[in-house]
Amino acid sequence: MKKILKVLIIILIVVVVLAGGFALFISMRGIPNYGAKDPGIKIVPDSIRIERGRVLAGMLCADCHMNSDTRKLTGADMDPEHKLPFGNLFSQNITQDKTVGIGDWTDGQIIYLLRTGIKRDGQYAPPWMAKLPNMSDEDIASIISFLHSNDPMVVADATPDKPCEPSFFAKFLALVAFKPFPYPDHVVAQPDTSNKVEWGKYLVWNLDCFSCHSLDYAKNDYLTPTNSAGYLGGGNKMPEGIYSANLTPDNETGIGTWTEEQFVKALRFGIKPAGTVRLPMKPYLLLSESEAKAIYEYLRTVPPIKNAVNRS
Repeated sequence: MKKILKVLIIILIVVVVLAGGFALFISMRGIPNYGAKDPGIKIVPDSIRIERGRVLAGMLCADCHMNSDTRKLTGADMDPEHKLPFGNLFSQNITQDKTVGIGDWTDGQIIYLLRTGIKRDGQYAPPWMAKLPNMSDEDIASIISFLHSNDPMVVADATPDKPCEPSFFAKFLALVAFKPFPYPDHVVAQPDTSNKVEWGKYLVWNLDCFSCHSLDYAKNDYLTPTNSAGYLGGGNKMPEGIYSANLTPDNETGIGTWTEEQFVKALRFGIKPAGTVRLPMKPYLLLSESEAKAIYEYLRTVPPIKNAVNRS
């Protein structure tokens, strides 16, 4: 009996030491570095690309990178009330400033970051930053064109940002769950806008709707979003402490009874059918009515999920 007890104690000590060593490794290593690459692409901007990029950046980048004081994309505290378990989250300065912004980044370096999640120093961008592995080459070019434009949001501003301070949980996820995406080895074409369902799917995937409105950030499949756990069924905890809404066409817990007009009004102007304000999301004022209708058409085809989300 004493020998068995002694063996069990030794095993327990070994397990504790191994677990402690693994935890120390994760804490010391931090977010992984994968090595920098530059595909050598040079974007030729024009007025059409800049305007399209302004719309895309307004919906994808501004919410996180907009500084409420400067009204520029100089970075901000993304979780000031610390309601998420990822540590101290700060978005970075992405203006054209060459010291603290991205003014001396090449087009290829920015594209590689947006596609794969790897920054020019090889560091993996924080898991909470949206990556765009499925966005068309043309829309990516439009974002780059806007970032290089003379729009007040992105002109050089030397407002310093703050480095993120990821929690142990965030470091663990970056090691075991969140990995860089492969850089596309093919042309990523524009969606067929005459096919409303396909166009709507493209927008849901590339405006990052599924990321928040599926079950859990850690269980999202960013390469094939339809494989995400609870795809568009809601229940994901937002930084504001509110859980995301169910966007599937379930009649009781989703938007199955919503009309196209009601959905477009909620998406673009933030007013739900009951007349209440849609929180925590801001109105998608930059989204066109035709785009909002395409999203509605696509959502009608998504398998319904019965998930009554408590959003109080």
